[in-house]
Amino acid sequence: MNGRELQRCAAGRARELPATTLEFPFGPDVDVFKVRGKVFMFHAEVEGEPCVTLKALPSDSMSLRDAHADITPGYHMNKRHWITLHPGGTLTAGMVTELVTESYRLVVAGLPRSLQPVEPHAFGRGQRS
Repeated sequence: MNGRELQRCAAGRARELPATTLEFPFGPDVDVFKVRGKVFMFHAEVEGEPCVTLKALPSDSMSLRDAHADITPGYHMNKRHWITLHPGGTLTAGMVTELVTESYRLVVAGLPRSLQPVEPHAFGRGQRS
């Protein structure tokens, strides 16, 4: 999957998620996806290459980076809690979709219960929501 396909796949899933907004606080070249005002994904170019940056549990982040050369620590983010997906490697559309969903769930779990648009621990588990 090339960089634009990677970003399209991730954005397509993000748009399906409840209460998601797309904003451009860093200018028109950086797509920032939020849920209730909190970032769960952004698209940028890293060294001229379109990439996707997502939130991840630190243990998952480490495992994913070890297993996939095209997953690196989060670009311009906390390296323990964020990952960047790069094109041209082993990532599949299904994996990208699940990583976007997991990032969303992690951010929703950190919101006050009254602001959570879904139950974060159950949302999307075992089926595509």
